[in-house]
Amino acid sequence: MKRDLYIDFAKGFATLSIIFIHTVFWSGQFYIPTEVRVLSLLIDVPLFYALSGLTSGGNVEKTLYRLLKLQITFMIFVTLLFFLDYLFKVFGLNVFGLAWMQDFYSTFGSKYVPQSISDVPQWQNLGNWYLHQYTNADTFPVVMGSFWYLKVYFILTVFGVLILRFFPKHVKWFIALCFGLTLIFNLFPHYYPTGQVGYVALYLGIFLLANQLKGKKIPTKVAAVLYGILALILIILFWNEGKEFFLKMNKAKFPPKLLYVFWSSFSLLTLLVLYNRLKISKESLVTFIGKNAIFFYFAQGISSSLVYFLVVSLKEKIVWWALMLLIYLINVALAFGIAVLLKKFDALSWKLLEFLRKKTASAN
Repeated sequence: MKRDLYIDFAKGFATLSIIFIHTVFWSGQFYIPTEVRVLSLLIDVPLFYALSGLTSGGNVEKTLYRLLKLQITFMIFVTLLFFLDYLFKVFGLNVFGLAWMQDFYSTFGSKYVPQSISDVPQWQNLGNWYLHQYTNADTFPVVMGSFWYLKVYFILTVFGVLILRFFPKHVKWFIALCFGLTLIFNLFPHYYPTGQVGYVALYLGIFLLANQLKGKKIPTKVAAVLYGILALILIILFWNEGKEFFLKMNKAKFPPKLLYVFWSSFSLLTLLVLYNRLKISKESLVTFIGKNAIFFYFAQGISSSLVYFLVVSLKEKIVWWALMLLIYLINVALAFGIAVLLKKFDALSWKLLEFLRKKTASAN
């Protein structure tokens, strides 16, 4: 079956958007206006859940195998990250001295400041990461700040494929249940559950809705009505609540509140409207990023952490919008280089695992 380059293009574009979001919300907190940071959330992670729905089916075995491979790739990455984090601290202390590292961590807002180079690796952190308990990686804080997405992805993909496999004729009822729970949680905040329930309820609904549109095209008139409804809702919210209400957008994202749902729905609707309309016929840098989205997602956490160094030294010397553009382009370039290296490291690690498997098999 021929690969749909529109899906790859959309994943690549969404990945570049995530890099921009993490540029303005992490290091950008020191110099970028809140209004710009809020606008960045128009194109956000809900796109990835919708794209997953567009490419998923009811094959349980295939899906679980894919998730297992992703889990192993994730474990390979966090193992590398664990040692990089520790060596970076030791290197920083040896070369720059403790005072420099304390200033660096103070800038990050990290609660952990290394006291001496004799500190041993915190092995329990690596075990927690394997189990998707994202304790902080002090040198690369954006990495763990990004991984909430991955845990939710694992959970909703399992639920999603089970629904598609065993209840294919009742998917619409599950969509209604997911969005109904999201509405209830928001109308009655005291019932909003802690943990991942609120996230999964919304994003599983998006996953299943996108899956139902697989191979279909949203009619132009329907799309126009939906855009109009979304615009009207946001106008009413702005009129009644004021600008300050929208400036709290990031708080409405964790966990997802209706304000964030409506805000991010513009990009979701656009993704689904262009699906089966916009034809991407040639490979490009964006489709390459989309094909390797998981490595770029890992890489941007590292690169978005590293650009802090530049921001701290340049934020008083360059006008904010020029610095934002410069840091974003550097972040993309760093993420690209790191992603390529991570992909090669992952391939090498899989070869090592296969070698060990063969050795242990022959020994038995």
